[in-house]
Amino acid sequence: MPTHIHLVRHAQGFHNLSVANQQLPDPELTPLGKEQCAALCEAFPLHDKITHLVASPMRRTLYTCLLSFKPAAEAGKTVIALPEVQEVSNLPCDVGSAPEKLRAEFDAAAVDLSRVAAGWNDKGLGSPWAPVIERLEARARTARAWLRELGAGVEDAHIVVVTHGGFLHFLTEDWDGMNADKGTGWSNTEYRTYEFADGTGADPQASLKETGGSWRRRRGSAIGLTETERMEMRAAAKGYLEEEFAKLGGSKEG
Repeated sequence: MPTHIHLVRHAQGFHNLSVANQQLPDPELTPLGKEQCAALCEAFPLHDKITHLVASPMRRTLYTCLLSFKPAAEAGKTVIALPEVQEVSNLPCDVGSAPEKLRAEFDAAAVDLSRVAAGWNDKGLGSPWAPVIERLEARARTARAWLRELGAGVEDAHIVVVTHGGFLHFLTEDWDGMNADKGTGWSNTEYRTYEFADGTGADPQASLKETGGSWRRRRGSAIGLTETERMEMRAAAKGYLEEEFAKLGGSKEG
């Protein structure tokens, strides 16, 4: 059976309330964000099928995962913190906490921080985590390959991945909704379900495709974009991101 990847954008954090709040380091969820988690927990229909919980090591994504998928967490599923799915920018709100701070905040039985090494939150230009288009594409590819390996050999694998609006576009290679007005096409606590486009496991990109059921749930009978439209949207989104990253001291490989 195919591996099912349930991708989720985190709930509302305090940095989502205003531009000024983007200067908050690794912010917590707002009260509304916690309500969004409760609503997702009630609405998600496959809690009993979840085989793995994965989240960005940012505090807002870890808490979103623990709260939104509480039945699986309480059943003993540990959240695997995966640095590759952290957010794209180097704004303070998108720079994670030091590993020792995370270990002090999250119980080891609830969150597996073994992959979160010193330097995971270094987003300087010399870092692999910097806001540079090519490096973001590379870590999205690494994350997809890692998820493919995680689900390999597991019958009916259902992997939940809680990550960020900006990075979700890199992870899915789908740029619909990414623009200067909205920033991302994903709403807080929105989830979409994907499978690997190549079921043989031979695709070096480990590309994902949204399932028909997921598409119909959020778009009804709407017709998907053509390949030309997707390419045009990709070019426009990357142009917007390069301008934004240039302001932050990143952009693309020179």
